Amino acid sequence: MGITTVATPTMPTTDTLRLLAWLSPAFPVGAYAYSHGLEWAVEAGDVSDAASLEAWLADALERGAGRNDMILAGIAHRAAAAGDGDALAAANDLALALAPSRELHLETSQQGRSFLDATAAAWPHPALQAVCAALPGLVAYPVAVGATAGAHGLDRDVTVASYGLAFVQNLVSAALRVAPIGQSAGTRIVAALSPRVAVLAESVREAGLDDLGTATLRVDLGSFRHETQYSRLFRS
Repeated sequence: MGITTVATPTMPTTDTLRLLAWLSPAFPVGAYAYSHGLEWAVEAGDVSDAASLEAWLADALERGAGRNDMILAGIAHRAAAAGDGDALAAANDLALALAPSRELHLETSQQGRSFLDATAAAWPHPALQAVCAALPGLVAYPVAVGATAGAHGLDRDVTVASYGLAFVQNLVSAALRVAPIGQSAGTRIVAALSPRVAVLAESVREAGLDDLGTATLRVDLGSFRHETQYSRLFRS
């Protein structure tokens, strides 16, 4: 997932570069293999041009998994920073349970496990070892990202906002492969949604587990239908 972040007084340049590396398309989590149901949305005609893609992405971000994931990343960050393994495990269990379909469960758990293993190997840290001990099995992707950032002492607000933008950028990248959307249009969509990511990140700053919830039923149903879609490029 590619992102762009700017160093702030609470986020030194070295920390910003670390976060950029973790959310880069080159990071070995397999993000390129998943479309979060977008492939079915294109097949069904829900997404057919730049305008419909932007609307679909905005809903997925603000009313769907994007918002939930940003909340979960923030919760995991707090738990890891505090060394609260029980809270971290509880958040992860709920995050995995919230996946509405087999494919979306695979999407978050495969990326989460890959992310945690890769960062623990390349960026070892005593606090990250504790995170790995608390999350020995399946790990939801936003939990893995938030917990790793918390263990390394990265700024929570920047981490959550960066995760949200990476969510958008990865789905735009998927759309370029399956929808009649050009790169210039995709870039404009990222630019248009970036301020909404920032507003969303601010709105969920103090959110807890009780604030989780989605209203993107068609995305959820589409993920079920994608499992039997005749021609597929993506795993979700």
